[in-house]
Amino acid sequence: MSEQPYTGADDPEVAALRVEEFAFPGPLRDLLVGAVLSGAKTSTTGLLTEYERAGEPLPAVGTRGAVVDSAGRIVAVTETTEVRVVPLGEVDLRHALDEGEGYASVAEWRAGHERFWHGAELRAALGDPAFTVDDTTAVVLERFRLVADLR
Repeated sequence: MSEQPYTGADDPEVAALRVEEFAFPGPLRDLLVGAVLSGAKTSTTGLLTEYERAGEPLPAVGTRGAVVDSAGRIVAVTETTEVRVVPLGEVDLRHALDEGEGYASVAEWRAGHERFWHGAELRAALGDPAFTVDDTTAVVLERFRLVADLR
């Protein structure tokens, strides 16, 4: 991919990128997208099982993505700079802080993420109304940089 600056979401190069969706449309997504755009959010966490069930490959270093807001508009381009798959019990403070959600500890970060992962929307998306996580649950820790703010 070229290192030319992006001119906007109507750019065919941007339109061809992998779509980056943070949470589900609504207040949480709006908060997370705002944190990406402000530079506060430089990491994110996904469940390995989400990738497996969707048949999607894990993000790879150097991959660029089109960040969408709750209305489905492309508002930014990010580039993956690091990917790790670890047990949930091994998530470190640096990663938790870099998620840009205001957590001051790994325990706070985990409690917030467990509320999301145990929520009805994610359980429905996974097709498992009893889905739960524990220390051994595999999570995908992705670090990224903001390449372009397209607002």
